[in-house]
Amino acid sequence: LGQTAKLTFQMVDQSMPVQDALSGRPPAGSSVLYSQDDPPVPYLIENRVIVSGENLVDAQATYNSQNNEPVVSFRFDSKGAARFGQATAQNVGKLFAIILDNQVISAPQIREPILGGTGQISGNFTAQSANDLAVLLRAGALPATLTVIEERTVGPGLGQDSIHAGKVAGIIGSILVVAFMFVAYGFLGFLANIALAVHVAMIVGVLSLLGATLTLPGIAGIVLTIGMAVDSNVLIYERIREERRAGRSVIQAIDTGFTKALATIVDSNITSLIATVVLFYLGTGPVKGFAITYAIGILTTVFTAFTFTRLLVSIWLRRARPKELPKAPVTFVPPGTKIPFMGIRRWTFTLSSALSILSVVLFMTVGINYGIDFKGGSLIEVQAKSGNADLADLRARLTELNIGEVQVQQFGTPNDVLIRVGTQDGGENAEQTVIDKVRGELQDNYDFRRVEVVGPTVSGELAKQGTIAMLIALLGILIYVWFRFEWQFAVGAIVATVHDVVMTLGFFVISGLEFNQSSLAAILTIIGYSLNDTIVVYDRVREDLRKYKRMPLPQLLNNAINETLSRTTLTSVTTILALLALVLFGGEVIRSFTMAMLFGVIFGTYSSIFIAAPLLILFKLRPQATADEEKPVNGGKAVAT
Repeated sequence: LGQTAKLTFQMVDQSMPVQDALSGRPPAGSSVLYSQDDPPVPYLIENRVIVSGENLVDAQATYNSQNNEPVVSFRFDSKGAARFGQATAQNVGKLFAIILDNQVISAPQIREPILGGTGQISGNFTAQSANDLAVLLRAGALPATLTVIEERTVGPGLGQDSIHAGKVAGIIGSILVVAFMFVAYGFLGFLANIALAVHVAMIVGVLSLLGATLTLPGIAGIVLTIGMAVDSNVLIYERIREERRAGRSVIQAIDTGFTKALATIVDSNITSLIATVVLFYLGTGPVKGFAITYAIGILTTVFTAFTFTRLLVSIWLRRARPKELPKAPVTFVPPGTKIPFMGIRRWTFTLSSALSILSVVLFMTVGINYGIDFKGGSLIEVQAKSGNADLADLRARLTELNIGEVQVQQFGTPNDVLIRVGTQDGGENAEQTVIDKVRGELQDNYDFRRVEVVGPTVSGELAKQGTIAMLIALLGILIYVWFRFEWQFAVGAIVATVHDVVMTLGFFVISGLEFNQSSLAAILTIIGYSLNDTIVVYDRVREDLRKYKRMPLPQLLNNAINETLSRTTLTSVTTILALLALVLFGGEVIRSFTMAMLFGVIFGTYSSIFIAAPLLILFKLRPQATADEEKPVNGGKAVAT
């Protein structure tokens, strides 16, 4: 990198055997060059250049129209066409060499004069080898010098450690979620756990089909979806319990539960998917890996809940013919709660407003600890080859290099060190010079486990992309919620989500955690999660509006929140369990991501209850007679479901 590949077309000198040239002296005006084969093949090449890469317009892997064999088609500009046409007319039957950086990449025979500026290189090509040659030809024709403006390198040691940490976090997170689901739902939880295993297998299968590279953030995405995957089953099971308490038979309750939960699950997951798609298109590198696994997880979650879980429940119904739903070992939220959430809405509004203002003030005054993704510079993780790292010695040695501001801190174990170097003056290549200096100074005593370099141009682009990503995600969600609900719901959802984003930024300021691309991924994921919780509450509010058109709005909102409180609590707990596994066992590399997510899930749950719902009163939403009140079931009282 940093040098232009040099491509030339030259004649093969066949005036003497190449072996004679190797053992003696090659003819004047010719040199021996070697191919890229293994082992390399020697060629005697005339030094005179017929055409250079500057004259090559295009090269593509195509197929011969006569025998359908793979060939490489190339095209010269007018100047190159004239030179190449003259040379091939004078050397029919002879070999010419295509040379890239003094290595022979191909030496075809001239079968006939090539006068039109276009030609084909044929031989024993496969489709892959023809494409490889075309890529090499185009690379050699590249007129610009490459400048490294961003580099991210992970050494084998860190890569192995990251994979191990991801596996451990995944296993522990899965065990915690599986155990919790069984405790919360008994036998139905056992069925949900089987569906969860299928969900994970489907994610791995889809990733394999796509040929996607599984990064540590990607593993984090899988672990996170394990915690959130049970959300669909929780919604379904809670709905089934409500229908059973309303007097329906077990079969009727299960059928109605699956049917009524569908709209809520689809709405809540689409909002998460919107944020994830934005993250994929505007994110970079490992962040895309997280977005891919998380998006696949969202889709497989809905699929397994409404196909596999329903299949398992149907099989159980046919074989067991139960008269009652399975009992859960523990009831976390008792049915029929009547917590007056709206009675304290003024206090929660005041508290949230104060915390939001404090977060903004801290953000403006103290500032956030931006990583190199957003301010540029270099980040180097090294590990002492023997014993603990000597931070004082490292600082002294790096200061002598005159590379500007340098921060040295312990990272994880006592022998691991993180080195941060500020943005360098002198253009993009100056960052690479710093890496070379540091490597030369420390490589005898330290292994380089990770190197990240972001030039000032890229850091500015990443900051701009991050801002655009959040705005697009919020706009997309606003449009969708407005389409599915009334405007009061849409605005309330956005206000609650912005509240969560502001609080998360405040958390970054207070905690001093580094804010990087992974942190941005966490915020976009929090946006999706917060909306997921809010949509569940709003969907129940909308349903109750159709049933209880004369009920005062504060009372109706209290009912809706209490009716969904068990789902909100259980889903938050499973997500937090998975995140705790990532925080404790996922390693330092994704620490800022997992800590931000953990904080965001807690505040997302809070805002769906204490911000999003009370805002409907502030926006003067009123129940409207869109449907008759639900009639009692089997003579029982009318209930909200």
